[in-house]
Formats: sequence, structure tokens, C-alpha cells
Amino acid sequence: MLTFEYISDDASLLSLVEQYQQSTLLVLDTEFVRTRTYYAKLGLIQAYDGKTLALIDPVAITDLSPFWQLLTDQNIVKLVHSCSEDLEVFAHYGECQPSPLFDSQIAASFAGLGHGLGYAKLVDACLQVEIDKGESRTDWMNRPLSDAQLQYAANDVFYLYQLYPQLQQKLAADNRVEWLFEEGQRMTEGRMSLPEGDSVYLKVKNAFQLSSQQLAYLKVLAKWRLAKAVSRNLALGFVVKDHALIALAKKQPTTLAELNSLNDLTDQEKRIHGKDLLTVMATADLINLPEEVDVVALKSGYKSAFKEVKTVLTELCERENVALEFVGSKRHIHEFLLWLYHNKQTPTPILLVGWRGQLVGDLLEPVRFS
Repeated sequence: MLTFEYISDDASLLSLVEQYQQSTLLVLDTEFVRTRTYYAKLGLIQAYDGKTLALIDPVAITDLSPFWQLLTDQNIVKLVHSCSEDLEVFAHYGECQPSPLFDSQIAASFAGLGHGLGYAKLVDACLQVEIDKGESRTDWMNRPLSDAQLQYAANDVFYLYQLYPQLQQKLAADNRVEWLFEEGQRMTEGRMSLPEGDSVYLKVKNAFQLSSQQLAYLKVLAKWRLAKAVSRNLALGFVVKDHALIALAKKQPTTLAELNSLNDLTDQEKRIHGKDLLTVMATADLINLPEEVDVVALKSGYKSAFKEVKTVLTELCERENVALEFVGSKRHIHEFLLWLYHNKQTPTPILLVGWRGQLVGDLLEPVRFS
């Protein structure tokens, strides 16, 4: 049984933060609930500096600002595991991002231990300790939390602290510590802002099927949906689903009767949002039309160029003992080919930037795709 402090009032939190300010390493984790909401509901924060393991109750504490300020202390390394969702939580609730950031899942990729390793598997591989994941589906908003739930939460930071020396040593031996912190900084960039409303339509599934005129409607519909989701804290799909937005952009109803005749919208979507959807569609700019979505993946030569890049990267990653999926994922390769197709006029792809650029060098120079 792990020993921990349960922090549930402002004074105790302030005292804890003062103690953590003397540390050079702080392990972090969060427990949250996200089902129908746009933002996760924060149920618990775990922290451990090697001396004091704290379970912080954000439901009970009224002022978390001292803790949020701690996360930006540049003298303290913040150790996390697979932190993309945690970063969303910090951005929304604390309006901050932890820095400098050391993600153990990324470190494992750099160390050749495997890509996308879960916490339990990494602990088992490095420490030969099996972690009970029986409480992973807990409703962390319920109070009181059981002893089993609290022990589960404590485990998530306790063993991560034990992992750090091994991972740090492996990265230092290969001169990859700077790469790790660079990747952590890249992950936190842009987390503090909401998605751009004017471009969010490009993320709607099957937007590439639409003409420029239809995209004009999708653009205003997707922007409206995002604003509605944020204001009501609802997941996008619980406002109006993607396929319904596509149908509206294609059919372009102008009356409630026409809208209600569409089978792609649920009765609930029609009843709650019908009038708003028509109002929004009437604001579509049909003069300055968006460009059609350029589906580069369908162009001649794409598959062969993709295969060529993947082959080069596979051989490189085998030599360097680093996970291929992390260096050059499908998305990274696609971004590189998109850049080539547009004669290098789009932003430099991630494959050629920072530590990836150092690793890849000029190996992709021979690749042609246009």
C-alpha cells in the first residue's frame, strides 16, 4: 500500500506547492471523465516529487492557481506519460502548460523500447512490476473515492518516478535528451488556443467530397457547431454529427420543411437546431468560395512515393534503434508528400524540422512527387 497525502483544501495545496518548489523533478498525472462533453471533467490530480505523493482533489479545492503556476516553473522537470489529454486539461482548467516536459512514452520510443507503450507495459518492461488497472474505468467525479481508486491513482505517479533514471540514462547515452525536451515543447505549443473556427470545416469527415460552393456552407456550419460545443461543453458529435453537416452542405435546405425531410439528421438535431442551422447557412459566403480540399493521396504516384519514403525511414530507424511510427508516422509522411506536391510552398513538414530533421538529414532528397 502506497502512502499519500489527500489534498482537499486551499491551505494544504499551498503548503504542498511550497514543498514541491524545492524539487527538480515532479511526476504528474490526471484522472478525468469525458463522455458527452467537449472538455474533460477533472476529477483528480496526482503529483510526486520522490518525497511526497499527493492526490489533489480539484472538486473540493476552490483555488488551484498555485499549482498551475508551479507547472510553469522552468527549474522543475515535469514527468508525464502519454500526456496529450492531460495537456488539454491543463490548458482548459489552468490556462497553462507544464514545462519543461519529459514524456516517458516518447522517451521509450527514443530508447528503442517500442512505440506507444502504455504505462503498465512500460513499468512491467523496465521495473518488472505488474500494475492493477482494475480501476481504469472509475467515475472520478464521484465522492468519496474508494481506497482501491486512490491506490490506483497513486500507482500512476509512484512507478513513473522509478522509471525516470532508466529512461534518462538511455537517452543520455544516445545524446537524445535534447530531442525529448524539444518534442515536449512541440506538444505543448498551440494547446492554449481553441481550434480556428474558420478552418475547422477541414476536419469534418469527408469534406473532400464537397465542391467549393458546398464547402462554403460547411465552413459556416462547422464554425457554428464548434462555438455551440464549447459554450455548452458538449462533444462535437452531440451537437450535430459530421455526416449531418455534409448532408446539409450538399442539400442546402432553405426551409424547415426541406430540412426536416433530410434523413441524415436525427429528429433531435432537427428539433433542437433546425432553425439555427437554417440561419447559419444563410450567412454562407458564396462569392469568396473556399478552395476544394486537395486530396493528394488520390494523385498518381502517391502510393509509390509513400512507399519510397517509408522504406528510407524504416531502414534509418532500424539503424538508429528508434520507433519508426514516432519518427515518421503516416501523417508525417503524408505531410512531407503534400509539401513536395505543392513545390515546397507549404510550411516545412515536421519530418525535416528539429530533431527529426537532424536524424533524417538529406535521405529524402531523391524522392520525387508532383
